[in-house]
Amino acid sequence: MTRCPQCGTEIAPALLACPACQRLVHAEELQRLAAAAARDEQAANFTAALAAWRQALDLLPPDSRQFATVSAKLADLSRRVDPASRGAAPVRPSWAKRAGVPGAIVLFLWKFKVVLAFILTKGKLLLLGLTKGSTFFSMIVFLGAYWTAWGWKFAAGFVVSIYVHEMGHVAMLRHFGIPATAPMFIPGIGAVIRTRFYPHEPVAEARVGLAGPIWGLGAAVATYLVYLATASPYWAALAHAGAFLNLLNLLPVWQLDGGHAFKALSSRQRWIVAAAFGGMYFYTAEGTILLLALVAAWRAWRTEAPETGDARTLWEFCLLVIILGAMMGLDWGMR
Repeated sequence: MTRCPQCGTEIAPALLACPACQRLVHAEELQRLAAAAARDEQAANFTAALAAWRQALDLLPPDSRQFATVSAKLADLSRRVDPASRGAAPVRPSWAKRAGVPGAIVLFLWKFKVVLAFILTKGKLLLLGLTKGSTFFSMIVFLGAYWTAWGWKFAAGFVVSIYVHEMGHVAMLRHFGIPATAPMFIPGIGAVIRTRFYPHEPVAEARVGLAGPIWGLGAAVATYLVYLATASPYWAALAHAGAFLNLLNLLPVWQLDGGHAFKALSSRQRWIVAAAFGGMYFYTAEGTILLLALVAAWRAWRTEAPETGDARTLWEFCLLVIILGAMMGLDWGMR
């Protein structure tokens, strides 16, 4: 037990404010974090400012005025880190409509040129994750578990696909000032990353949620292009598995990536996503996509949604559904 320096009341270790005078227990540390955040913001280092304010939020009682103030500050800084969050949905060029699935892939590369540039600059991050003992050794265990069922070659490619997907989440979490570890692989489940929390702001949460499928789609597209060049059944199987894995993660429930993204969508936008799933089901006749469409429609109908949704989340979500769904519907020459 400690005593409040202002009124002398004993304070239990778990409390964040004095029960008698309401003085904040971590007042000095909060002042230090606020000063550091102000310096970072003045230097336009918004990611570092976000990290400082998120540390401060952990030291504030959730029902306090200061907690509400810092939460609003975080929302504002998240928009400054992600200035495109309120942009209008882009129009799909006519050339992409005429080019079919290859055109959709080119459209992905074109629309996500900023994201792809971000990925390319994060090559060091991808390599850094492999230097973590927990990640590397859990990857080996995961690989061994699937080696006997699929063979070492496919198992290794599958592990890399999952790793790229998870590192997309890690990179975006760090972009918003949230520390996150490299993934831990768990046979039968996939992989998980350890972080103290997801962003409190719906748009930032959506960015983090969709970053995994975006990076995962990049890996699936890369393997598909290798398949086109080699006609190897191995690359076909790996590209198909990658597309399926990332599409399944778009299921808008619980802690799946689609569930995080749905929090930033209005009711009308959720119906648009459900329609995109439905359209891809009729294109592919894949039962998994029908399940995704039904769950998205249920979420659009039964759950509360913000009045104003985020346009970028909508078109990112829809492009992921369309391209991943189209890849699922391809004749891979292995069925």
